[in-house]
Amino acid sequence: MLFPQRVFCGQLNQNDVGKRLLLAGWVDAYRDHGGLLFIHLRDRSGIMQIVFSPEIAPADVCQRAASLRAEYCIAVRGEVKKRLEGTENPNIETGNIDVMVTALIVLAESDALPFAISEKAMVAGAASAGADSVAEDLRLEYRYLDLRRPSMRDNLVSRHRIFQCVREFLDSKGFVEIETPVLTMSTPEGARDYLVPSRVHPQNFYALPQSPQLFKQLLMIGGIERYFQLARCFRDEDLRPNRQPEFTQLDLEASFIDEEFLYNLVEELTVRMFAVGGITLTRPFPRITYAEAMDTTGSDRPDLRFGLRFIDVTDVFSNTNYSIFRQILQRGGCIKGINIKGQSEKLSKNVLQNEYAKEIVPSFGAKGMTWMRAENGKLESNIVQFFSSQELEELRKRFGVADGDVLIMIADPSYAVVTSALGQLRLHLANRLGLIPADTFCPVWVTEFPLFEATEEGGITSSHHPFTAPDRTDFDPKNIEELLTLRSRAYDLVMNGEELGGGSIRISDRELQRKIFTALGLSEEETKEKFGFFLRAFDFGAPPHGGLALGMDRTVSMILQTPSIREVIAFPKNRSAACPLTGAPSTVKREQLAELGLLNLGGQDVLPGTAEKKDRIDRVSWVSRIGIAAEERAVMQETLKQSDELASLAAGKAGNEEPAYSVAPVANRTRPGGAAKRSPLSETGQLLRSTPYTKGNYYKVTNILE
Repeated sequence: MLFPQRVFCGQLNQNDVGKRLLLAGWVDAYRDHGGLLFIHLRDRSGIMQIVFSPEIAPADVCQRAASLRAEYCIAVRGEVKKRLEGTENPNIETGNIDVMVTALIVLAESDALPFAISEKAMVAGAASAGADSVAEDLRLEYRYLDLRRPSMRDNLVSRHRIFQCVREFLDSKGFVEIETPVLTMSTPEGARDYLVPSRVHPQNFYALPQSPQLFKQLLMIGGIERYFQLARCFRDEDLRPNRQPEFTQLDLEASFIDEEFLYNLVEELTVRMFAVGGITLTRPFPRITYAEAMDTTGSDRPDLRFGLRFIDVTDVFSNTNYSIFRQILQRGGCIKGINIKGQSEKLSKNVLQNEYAKEIVPSFGAKGMTWMRAENGKLESNIVQFFSSQELEELRKRFGVADGDVLIMIADPSYAVVTSALGQLRLHLANRLGLIPADTFCPVWVTEFPLFEATEEGGITSSHHPFTAPDRTDFDPKNIEELLTLRSRAYDLVMNGEELGGGSIRISDRELQRKIFTALGLSEEETKEKFGFFLRAFDFGAPPHGGLALGMDRTVSMILQTPSIREVIAFPKNRSAACPLTGAPSTVKREQLAELGLLNLGGQDVLPGTAEKKDRIDRVSWVSRIGIAAEERAVMQETLKQSDELASLAAGKAGNEEPAYSVAPVANRTRPGGAAKRSPLSETGQLLRSTPYTKGNYYKVTNILE
């Protein structure tokens, strides 16, 4: 058989009836009807039913065909025949024709499969097979088999077409595709770097890029003016269900532009990408400021497919007799609520009081909630008697209440607690009550993010990254209160509650960039060490520029409406950032570590935790992850000395004394200060502000096993 003569299965149609041709692929499924053997032959293009008939195929061919099993790799010759009326199969695109086989070659046999690969039923009305019920780690362990499934193949082909759409569009707009280094210098960009040790430069490390941020800005200084790259990026982030340690982003940067240029460019590109998946988006995309997004949805990634926007009713209760609200407002708190239109029947009093008020809302971080149902022209609840008629009437006006509506309000001294808890509740209710319309896509630009965020240590950090331009330049880099009022020229593209990407207008003035580094608390030496090469480029006429990066895995997943980004990546890591296929990450031989100089890293300047040459108190501090203040070192030194003495007793090394079985005296070991008190940061909600999940007033650990 000559493979250049091969025809793809999915390309055949009724016009090929009567032709003799060569097909090759894998056995997808088979049916043995005694004398006749029907096989679905699958290749990259689709499925073709081939038939082994003793009236047409030689006896030896029929005999070998009887031994075929799922996923055998075969090649066949045969003639295309039209199926008899009533035997057509609408499950496959070629379901109105067959290929009657006259020759067969088994190219490779297959072992028993770890899971079913076939997704197409052989006869009309039969249930289709699939791998939906297969454990994901098993699919990833045998990913090369999983990729044979038509749905996975279609995902990767669609991803390819979307990437081609990106390249063609940006090329038409004058952008040049340029590759930036993968081995680079470690610079702080928010997440942890993946480090790569250098053999040539012992005890020195490269970092894998979290993004090409510095290089794309240097390309602008280099006069390229319009750059893009489908860049591989790496971030050693905490585990989350829909993130990958390595991912692909569309990275673009342009000179002599402003926000409007990027809005128009990215909107047009996004419309074209979604059109590849048959989705129509309407332009222009709406815009919402960060402050408005937080104030009305409780999220900087607002899902606008449904209503349930927050209504602020703090002023309604300024003179209330309801003691809980009154106490909260006296502490400077706020009250916000949502109106769940027409859902009173689905949200009974029992559900609202016992399920939401006592369990669900506290799990979102609030202490409780207030609910009211509109029935017979009145608002009803178990506490409605505590409110005046004026307060109730004003609530009806603010929320536009009609019979069958349900009001839910959350009050708290902390604005952050109110918006966060109500935002999570908003999404929970929308999903539970089916308020999110299917096949709807609502893109939105979120703008005017804070330039800085407060840290628990009393300092600040960049909300985006330190190269983002502020909305004004006349600020004092030492005044933290003023710095926290600054807004950035940053923007995120959000769709259906997911951040697809974001960017900013960059700082192009060297003095302003140094001013930002000063505000972040970086000394001249630290700035020079981390960004010296970058700042030096600003001394040679940097143009105004800005850019954006889109997470392509996430974007493709949304276009194809897959449940996970792992469905659109050929060889992804699992939820634990491990690769079941290859076993990565894995240990390496000591010889490899020695060759890289990693067995005694640091020499005399050993890292914390190296016991041989490090102060014992520092080691205890490192191992326990507890800081030891200078005034505590003497006490700790004495404690370690006692530990040595007691350990000697326990080992029977102190004369003829019996070994001690209780070596620790009965005493509490606590730091000074006897009165328990809550941290002020906990009172305001600041303590848990950056945690990904909270339950009540506690940090909630992310689920690893689901």
